[in-house]
Amino acid sequence: MASDPLCRLVSSMQPSMLMYLADSGIWSYPGAEAIKLAIADAVDDFKNILERVSSVLAEREATVPPKAAYPMSFTALHDVELSNLLPRMVEGLKRQEAAIEALAGPAGTDAAAADLVADARRSTHQHLEAFEQLSAKVRAGLVGSAPTAG
Repeated sequence: MASDPLCRLVSSMQPSMLMYLADSGIWSYPGAEAIKLAIADAVDDFKNILERVSSVLAEREATVPPKAAYPMSFTALHDVELSNLLPRMVEGLKRQEAAIEALAGPAGTDAAAADLVADARRSTHQHLEAFEQLSAKVRAGLVGSAPTAG
């Protein structure tokens, strides 16, 4: 089916930790604004790609995959400081990038799918690099995190 790479693209991007953090609207300590902005920027880009995928699937009268449920383990994230989640966000983006990379071949003969997969790959890579830079800045103490009791 020509829409299979597109459906797999949706399933590789949608139920991510970044999407969960944005959808859940969790509160975090002041000082993590750079991380919050990076999450919002990535989620905006990913939602844009997912909307474009949904449009292509709708044009082809193919079934748009329903929004995937988030893993139950994500509910434990509400009590964790965002800077402590950065390594998990980076690992999630690496897995997402690998999953999208695997779609490049199957999407190759479908021009619309190939373009969307390429855009998703570029976007994921760009945001992965941004989160890796943020992680380095947090480790160096250059990005704020939760205030400590003292």
